[in-house]
Amino acid sequence: MDILNFLLIHHPVLTLVVLGFIGTVTLMVYKSFKSIGPTEIGLVNKRFSISKLSDDNPIAFNGEAGYQEELLMPGLRFKLWPLYLIEKHPWVQVPAGEIGIVIAQVGHPLPIGAKSAVYKKEFANFSRVKEFIEKGGQKGVQRPVLPPGSLLPIHPVGFLVITKAQVYGIPVAPEIRELGGKRGNELTPDAFGLKAEQLKVVLIEPRLDEDNKSIDVVGIVTVNDGDPLSAGDIASRLGGFEDISRLESAQATSDLLLMETILANKNTVHNNYQDFQAFIDNGGRIGLQHDPLLYGMYNLNPFLVNVEIAPMLVIEQGQVAVIKSYVGLPSQDTSGEEFKFGSIVRPGHRGIWREALRTGKYPLNSHCYKAEIVPTAILNLNWAEASSQAHNLDQNLKQIVAKSREGFVFKIDLQVQIHIPDTQASKVISMVGSVRNLVNEVLQAAVGNHFRNKLQSMPAISFIEKRDEIQSAATEYIEAKLKDYNVETRGVYIQDVVLPEELVQVLTQREIANQEIQTYKKKEEAQQQRISTEKAKGTADMQAELAKSSVNVDIKRNEAQQVKIQAEAYQYKREAEGRGDSSYVTETGKAKGAEIEAVGLARAKAAEELRKAVGEQGTTLVNAIDAVMKGDKKIMPEILVAGGNGSMDGLAATLMKFLSNKGGILGIKEEKKA
Repeated sequence: MDILNFLLIHHPVLTLVVLGFIGTVTLMVYKSFKSIGPTEIGLVNKRFSISKLSDDNPIAFNGEAGYQEELLMPGLRFKLWPLYLIEKHPWVQVPAGEIGIVIAQVGHPLPIGAKSAVYKKEFANFSRVKEFIEKGGQKGVQRPVLPPGSLLPIHPVGFLVITKAQVYGIPVAPEIRELGGKRGNELTPDAFGLKAEQLKVVLIEPRLDEDNKSIDVVGIVTVNDGDPLSAGDIASRLGGFEDISRLESAQATSDLLLMETILANKNTVHNNYQDFQAFIDNGGRIGLQHDPLLYGMYNLNPFLVNVEIAPMLVIEQGQVAVIKSYVGLPSQDTSGEEFKFGSIVRPGHRGIWREALRTGKYPLNSHCYKAEIVPTAILNLNWAEASSQAHNLDQNLKQIVAKSREGFVFKIDLQVQIHIPDTQASKVISMVGSVRNLVNEVLQAAVGNHFRNKLQSMPAISFIEKRDEIQSAATEYIEAKLKDYNVETRGVYIQDVVLPEELVQVLTQREIANQEIQTYKKKEEAQQQRISTEKAKGTADMQAELAKSSVNVDIKRNEAQQVKIQAEAYQYKREAEGRGDSSYVTETGKAKGAEIEAVGLARAKAAEELRKAVGEQGTTLVNAIDAVMKGDKKIMPEILVAGGNGSMDGLAATLMKFLSNKGGILGIKEEKKA
């Protein structure tokens, strides 16, 4: 202090100069030392230099004035003040579950039409800005993102890093500064058109629907960078559909294999769009992407990849899904010339696939393919106030309202059972568009008109009485109608008929009258039963006498029956005996006649032979002698009369008389008659 006081007294000016110099040096030394925290970096800004930066480069790599490429790492660092100014910035920190988007403010300009910068592995995590420039880094949005948990010393002038909580870095481009101010910490993510949800990891997981039921989902991807799509395409698929063409060239390839190839995505090539550079390098195109994202967590750049959550295609048991494809190879109809309702194609072509998807879960892009669910179980469709809870396809079907011939208004509850074969599902959809259209546009009109026409042509009472016949006729009609659409009819049932009030009153009165008639009949039957009861009672009282008289009657009846039987037996005996005698006489007569005839013929033949031998007179004499020899004729008369020429004449006369009376001359006539 004594020296200082001495100098101030004797050399005040010099003393002030020395003190000023010492103070300045002390201040420079103090200002030149910077303590950099463990999660901080020191950004060096050189205030004076002979060389200047180029217009498009905000960082000095060769000692130019301005922000220097070199960063001060944590610790006590020295940079001569006031030549260098040190600004402390935090390391870029990306919390768990979030991502960091990198925007380069240095590098080569982007090609015309490009929306993101080319990325190379040498760029690593963008913590070395000099290598980024030397390896050809480009300005603008960088394709990869910083993953959750990243903690990096990234140059705050070379890059802006956008996270959910803040924006790291110093904006140097005028258009960026205008978004939120002159300092980077004044920027917010929404200044870049980003929402907080977009800066989080994309999570694909089951979601809850409106009824709080868990549903399976997929992520449908739209890409905002890349070459334009080919003419006629609405979605990008790596390699197009060349793999389908190669499979089709093999004749043995089945439709199932083609479907599996289409449903098997190619996301492994570009790590589910996380490696966006690999996506571009492998031919990825801008726009809607064919392959969706499945369950998982993905670090996706929201500037380049948008994800829409959509339900996964779930096909339950008893259903198939007919696929309408809006992408693929050109349509090649396979339905044949007879089918006139659109194109039925193989999987991989545009049109309706001829093979339907069976039970399962499929990650199908609903913007590229539309799935029509077709129930293959028997469907119950109700024309009533209530609809089926199983499918709700009949929610627009109401009671059938029709008028009878007399003008009575009927309401009919009807149930129709139909079945769509799974092998015909594609053709059914090609004809009507959907099962709901089949119900609302085909069945509703056909069934309603049939019953209205039927009821209008007949009296109301006939409709009620002939309900079964009408139901059978309706079944035949609807079956024939649906057969044109390749749909089977399994049954038509009239569930209920709501009668008009006027008809109900008439039928009620008629039924009351019928019931009264039945009541009177029952009363009549009761009186008849009473008479029978009284008669039975009287009969029971006289039962003994009745039994006795009944026994006597039975005895008399039996005796009369006995007499009758005896008389019939006697009569039968007489008739039998008469028939026996008559038969005996007849047969005996026939035998005797035959004997006489035989004897006569023999005698006649013998007489003829005798006549030929001895003549007529000799024959007569022989016959006379034969008759005398038999001894049964009297030769001598009982009274002899003699006269004339003696006794011989008389004897001869008697003999001739006898012969003449008994049978002609010597019996010849009798033999002829016989």
